[in-house]
Amino acid sequence: MADLSQFDPNSPGLLSNNIFGLPFSEDEARLVLVPVPWEVTVSYNNGTARGPEHIFKASLQVDLYDSDTGTEGWKQGFFMQSCDRQLLLRSDYLRKEAELYLKFLSEGGDISENDFLRRSVDDVNRGTEKMNAWVYEQTNALLQRGKLVGLVGGDHSTPLGFFRAIGEHKGDFGILQIDAHADLRDSYEGFKYSHASIMFNALNEVPQLKKLVQVGLRDYCDGEVELIRNSNGRISAYFDHDMKERMFEGETWKSICDDIIQQLPQQVYISFDIDGLDPKLCPHTGTPVPGGLEAQQVYYLFRRVIESGRTIIGFDLVEVSAGLDEWDANVGARMLFKLCNLMVKSNV
Repeated sequence: MADLSQFDPNSPGLLSNNIFGLPFSEDEARLVLVPVPWEVTVSYNNGTARGPEHIFKASLQVDLYDSDTGTEGWKQGFFMQSCDRQLLLRSDYLRKEAELYLKFLSEGGDISENDFLRRSVDDVNRGTEKMNAWVYEQTNALLQRGKLVGLVGGDHSTPLGFFRAIGEHKGDFGILQIDAHADLRDSYEGFKYSHASIMFNALNEVPQLKKLVQVGLRDYCDGEVELIRNSNGRISAYFDHDMKERMFEGETWKSICDDIIQQLPQQVYISFDIDGLDPKLCPHTGTPVPGGLEAQQVYYLFRRVIESGRTIIGFDLVEVSAGLDEWDANVGARMLFKLCNLMVKSNV
């Protein structure tokens, strides 16, 4: 453990320290965060590839007392690895190829008649496969060392390799997905590992994933609804309009959370797309949608998961964009701090 005798948690966060201004090395930290600066397949606004860097900067303004864990969370050590510059450069390059292709599609173009753009789609698909392999390698190595691991995106395509690693190390588990979107599309826009396909791919490629519980959905297509209905209970979806109606008619958020948690197995992975929140909290995220959850509703749900006796075995926080006013990063940093503290508490 790090020597905290000279560390003042009441002082401003120092740039010379790590995430949240904490003085831990990677070896000393119990929980290690892997940033994945990637946004190749985003279908609307850009910016999330630089989300991890902006979250890191904003994290220095986060006060270190957590309402759910006090100071017992961060004292066990949080550390965020440096962003891989080569991965970011690769994302920027492939994003330009993807943008040309998406513009061509939106104008009614026929990809079969354009050899250049067909090759661009192949480049993107190969690039995302390599990104998935890189994430698997990074997270698998940390899990082998006995670390608790969280992932910071990047777009929502980024955690698939982590799902694979978690399954191999932890066995059967369920995903609690906070999201405005179902992300159950098959090869969306021609991209096999699209941000809009992350849960479709997880269900098909991670055999240890036994249950997907989706909360906050409010933007989805017919095919995704059909997939949910025909999943034989493997997917449970809590649509935003249904939850709001239940509360409008007198049901409590506690009751709805209890219902959600009953659907989860013992081991829970949290996949938190920031656009699951009300867009006033994340206006620059890639695909904002009206409606959504308040921060305190999400905190309460996560805390209730732990109080139920379930274990949080991993998490990702994705789609936090690098907005010009840093508001998204400030919200993202506080969501990340809560996730870190609760995960450590869950693994006492």
